[in-house]
Amino acid sequence: MAVKYDLPVKDIEEIINSQFHYVSKIMAKGDFETIKLPYFGKFTVNENRVKHINRLKNESTRRSNNDKG
Repeated sequence: MAVKYDLPVKDIEEIINSQFHYVSKIMAKGDFETIKLPYFGKFTVNENRVKHINRLKNESTRRSNNDKG
């Protein structure tokens, strides 16, 4: 890409990293079905994986609340 668009490799890396940072940010919110990035593809999260992660978060929250009491 750097050669094709006559840009420094560092700039290309920043562009690509920003795209994946965006995907990570949206996925962390959990309120999406599919994220599509042109030239990179579609990104989804398995629904069972989301339920598992939310269950772990809830357990962690309950434990820390019990520790405070």
